[in-house]
Amino acid sequence: MKKQIGVWVDHREAIVVTLSGADAETTRILSNSESQPRRASDHTSGSFEPQQVQSDDTRERKHVAELNHFYDEVISHLQTADSLLICGPGEARMELKKRLEAKSKSGTEITLKAADSMSEPQIVAMIREHFQS
Repeated sequence: MKKQIGVWVDHREAIVVTLSGADAETTRILSNSESQPRRASDHTSGSFEPQQVQSDDTRERKHVAELNHFYDEVISHLQTADSLLICGPGEARMELKKRLEAKSKSGTEITLKAADSMSEPQIVAMIREHFQS
């Protein structure tokens, strides 16, 4: 029997659903990444000293590194899949697929699907429906 795994992902969390027969096991993985990294000294009081403000590219590199760590943790739950559905809003699903393809050389069948925010039971139902068709 093929191992079918679906994951709903955005930049804040991922919900991994592993299907086996009538059972579905879910795992929630939280990201520690801020959606918009902020400067450590983003206040307007006092004098402005450029040396005290972290540069934008430094904050962006930190944000990307945090997301990559998050994606690697999600990928660790997807390694055994024969068929994989990656869904979610925004760019996270495409970023995860790209990272997965770079990290893994397996012949896993990967499908991308746009999906809005949903409750966990809705995610399980959508993933189950995808693999039944």
